[in-house]
Amino acid sequence: MTADRVLHLLRAPAASPAAAHGRGPPRPQRVGLPPVKRRVGVACSSSTEEEGMTYKGAGVDIDAGSELVRRIRKMAPWIGGFGGILPHKDEYLVFSVDGVGTKLKLAFETGIHDTIGIDLVAMSVNDILTSGAKPLVFSDYYATGKLDVDLAEKVIKGILDGCEQSGCNLIGGERQTAEMPGFYAEGEYDLGGFAMGVVDKDKLINGKNIVEGDILIGLPSNGVHSNGFSLVRRVLDKSGLSLTDQFPGNDGKTTTVGETLMTPTIIYVKQVLEIISKGGVKGLAHITGGGFTDNIPRVFPSGLGAKIFTGSWEVPPVFKWLQHVGKIEDAEMMRTFNMGVGMVLVVSKEAADRIIEQSSPAYRVGEVIQGKGVHYV
Repeated sequence: MTADRVLHLLRAPAASPAAAHGRGPPRPQRVGLPPVKRRVGVACSSSTEEEGMTYKGAGVDIDAGSELVRRIRKMAPWIGGFGGILPHKDEYLVFSVDGVGTKLKLAFETGIHDTIGIDLVAMSVNDILTSGAKPLVFSDYYATGKLDVDLAEKVIKGILDGCEQSGCNLIGGERQTAEMPGFYAEGEYDLGGFAMGVVDKDKLINGKNIVEGDILIGLPSNGVHSNGFSLVRRVLDKSGLSLTDQFPGNDGKTTTVGETLMTPTIIYVKQVLEIISKGGVKGLAHITGGGFTDNIPRVFPSGLGAKIFTGSWEVPPVFKWLQHVGKIEDAEMMRTFNMGVGMVLVVSKEAADRIIEQSSPAYRVGEVIQGKGVHYV
């Protein structure tokens, strides 16, 4: 779930893919940008940020969010997974609600509104997927100061595209649109999304049978996805680049800064459900706000941690650029961004090679160890 919102739940060269057969994630969608004003480089506001930008310095305090979750758990002890689970006959219904955080700010600046709906769907369906659930339905909430029908239509088109990618239906009785004069700036809006899926009770994935020695397999992301944009926007300001400038160091690809940052989040549903159907998957972590550091431990039983093999997967150029311009420490990068891995599967040793071979590109990014937290080697 997006760490740009406080109510999230707990929230060297790259190696080649481990195998070259099987299916991979959908290709990034290319989008066009209208002219925008060039950004002016800004001075950091503190000596700490001059040394290295942080998510907290950009306004998002993950520790405060975690403390809120801790307090909520005192009142509702069942809170804390990637999705809420409700037993129903021989199945579990799995729910998630989320938004896309301050990536919306870049949508306003770039004028790209037809893919932000994909991000909205992705953030919820990828979360319920971690329980092994197949998404069934999705519902959205669209709020704005003055309704621009043409703009809203573009947003809804993206939502429908996301539903098609995840194999679920967009539902709603009365259209969930709120027009609130004076509440939003002109041309701006906010989004919320809700997804429900289903999984048989005997097929629920909850991590309880994860053991030391199990293997962590990473499925690649195609960029920043929908988390960390409060920090991304600070780095962009510091860089002085315009959203229409060519993105630097993008492996020879002619994409603009705006196109790179607005690339829609990968929806992993069809790929991961196929992997699950063949057995061997014990846990799944959607790598969103909190990165590897906070999200992977959420699927482990008590007493287990993760050893991550840094350099074992391909890190997209956008993260290298963000770290270089923002002088961001490695630990901060790993706790803020997905770093090129959008979904982590915890699998048995026996199933690991088969899953990697059939899921290319996929990476053996680590293993389960005795202990606590995430250790990078």
